[in-house]
Amino acid sequence: MIIAGEASGDLHGSGVVRELKRRHPKLEIFGVGGDRMKAAGMQLIYHINELSFMGFAEVLRHLPIIRSVKRALEMVLKFRKPDVLLLIDYPGFNLPFAATAKRNGVKVVYYISPQVWAWHRSRIKRMRGVVDKMLVIFPFEVDLYRKEGVDAEFVGHPLLEVLRSNLDRKGFFKRYGLDPNRKLLGLFPGSRLQEVENIFPEMLKGARMIAREQEMQIAVAVAPTLDEKHFRPFYNLEGIHLIKGATYEAMDHSDFALVTSGTATLETALFTTPMVVVYKTSWLTYLIGRAMVRIKNIGLVNIVAGKRIVPELIQHRATGANLAREALKILRNESVLITMREDLSKVRERLGEIGASQRVAERIVQMATG
Repeated sequence: MIIAGEASGDLHGSGVVRELKRRHPKLEIFGVGGDRMKAAGMQLIYHINELSFMGFAEVLRHLPIIRSVKRALEMVLKFRKPDVLLLIDYPGFNLPFAATAKRNGVKVVYYISPQVWAWHRSRIKRMRGVVDKMLVIFPFEVDLYRKEGVDAEFVGHPLLEVLRSNLDRKGFFKRYGLDPNRKLLGLFPGSRLQEVENIFPEMLKGARMIAREQEMQIAVAVAPTLDEKHFRPFYNLEGIHLIKGATYEAMDHSDFALVTSGTATLETALFTTPMVVVYKTSWLTYLIGRAMVRIKNIGLVNIVAGKRIVPELIQHRATGANLAREALKILRNESVLITMREDLSKVRERLGEIGASQRVAERIVQMATG
């Protein structure tokens, strides 16, 4: 049984499902995932779209739905009795469910650790009793867990398996009607509708200011979890290119990017594309989060780098004018651009070797048969 609650979990979970099916074609795999996990051979009990809430205020509003899903999954767990439960990130839902699994005698593997180094470090103690194996994707996470008695192993980052651009710049520009003689400003507004609603309007304002001065064209990468209808009826997209199904190509071939905080900042970094990180949520979620966060940077690219290598504009600072100002400071200075690209190129070295999904599948099989 696998539970992944969002788009990145579906992406990385699909690699694990594929590897498990390659080893044992008749293996039954079921749970919560998305289209990619289904395509890899998993039976979906719930789709990630039904659980795609984030932030304290948003989760509170959807508590009845979340509780209903949890009860249904508990029944599935009890009746189907999986050999192993694999939990992928999504700690607000997955950690309580891990406790339920342990009470029912099911072995629990957790893949892609909750960001306990950022906040909720107390969660590690909760995991000690309910997680049999913690498989982490950043090397610095291992010691955090082992010090608290949790069996943790670094398996490498799954992004390294999937991060590839399938079109060269010429082919990409031609396919999406872009002008090959102009630089490209890429916008990455997130994979959830509420992120788009909170962030995209100011992101778009800033992008137009940047594009005007730098004579750039603008492309918006539409996440696979979203539809273009979430953009066209609500925003003035005159002269803007919407691109769906080619997010990595957009990251690779953008000359500069405005990126919503999350996995996308790390993905963009791995293409060494200069960027500004932006994030905005409800004020309740922001105020609670600010009181609990223990680290200076929230952008994953900066956290992995161990220092701030790209600007971060959070909450009230996430305005179009501020975005334009920060981006133009970089774009006007070639030496700053070069330094940023050099720093971004070093991020990949911190993510280990390719093969995370294979290593996770191996540990699951060992756990099931051991």
